[in-house]
Amino acid sequence: MRNESPTPSTDQEEDDFLCGILEGLRSCPKTIPPKYFYDAYGSRLFDLICCTPEYYPTRTETAILERHGAEMAEMIGSSCMLIELGSGSATKTPFILQHLAQAAVYAPIDICEPHLLNSTQRLQALFPQLDMQPLCADYHQLPSHVFKHHAGLRKVVFFPGSTIGNCTPDEAVQLLKRIAALVGSSGGLLIGVDAKKSPDVLNAAYNDTAGHTAAFNLNLLTRMQTELGAELDANQFAHHAYYNETHGRIEMHLVSRCKQSIRLDSESFEFDEGETIHTENSYKYSAQEFQQLARTAGWHLQSTWHDENELFNVHYLSQSVAEPLKLAR
Repeated sequence: MRNESPTPSTDQEEDDFLCGILEGLRSCPKTIPPKYFYDAYGSRLFDLICCTPEYYPTRTETAILERHGAEMAEMIGSSCMLIELGSGSATKTPFILQHLAQAAVYAPIDICEPHLLNSTQRLQALFPQLDMQPLCADYHQLPSHVFKHHAGLRKVVFFPGSTIGNCTPDEAVQLLKRIAALVGSSGGLLIGVDAKKSPDVLNAAYNDTAGHTAAFNLNLLTRMQTELGAELDANQFAHHAYYNETHGRIEMHLVSRCKQSIRLDSESFEFDEGETIHTENSYKYSAQEFQQLARTAGWHLQSTWHDENELFNVHYLSQSVAEPLKLAR
């Protein structure tokens, strides 16, 4: 395992965090980008969320990858460079890595360095024959030439977890275009996408009875206090998540319980009772809707795998129309 790319400094990360929070609190309505969920504690909380009985996406996608990993690896090419965006704990990745050849390279990218290094070390122990090159970075800001030293390997992005749903449809198209530039004309994209389903199922998934999602959301306020010196009362905010059927997305908010203010970097941000900070969207797509979205970004669907209840889809896309579309369970 080696890291040939520079890691952002603590000062750079803090500046980015401060600028992102200030920009979001100045906006109307107030927002905080979801990438700031993932400090070390937030990453651990997300791992707990993934194990709750209500949160179906992780176990459903994992089962799809376990069942069809060999077939997916055959399509993407066993000697590829597999670039995982937002790798986190990388618990699903072994179902692909176990089918790759010794010449393959695995490049996980994550914004939380401790989580990134821990998961990469675990995977390196499982797959010592693979070259692993972790990169601590925000994948939304990657230059297309970041992996140019592996010009001879076909590049495929692995993007599980339906993280694409955190983007608005327009943002998703732009991200898919950046992924296309990253992998080049011969590259591919293996991506997990949560499907539309009953609002009751969706609402339960983001309001687990153990309270892990609420803690995950509220941890943003704790980060603002401890890392940026924000003056606020976290106890006067509440977690609120619901399915917005009109927009086809889960929305997560921090709701002010009273009239109050947050002071940060010499600025004061006023809140009325019931006013929210919008912290996350999670868009849900039918297979047909996502295919159209991907086509807008220049991608062509080659294969789709889903579970028996069609709760979740894993799509493989390329930038050229090659073989006939394949649907699998």
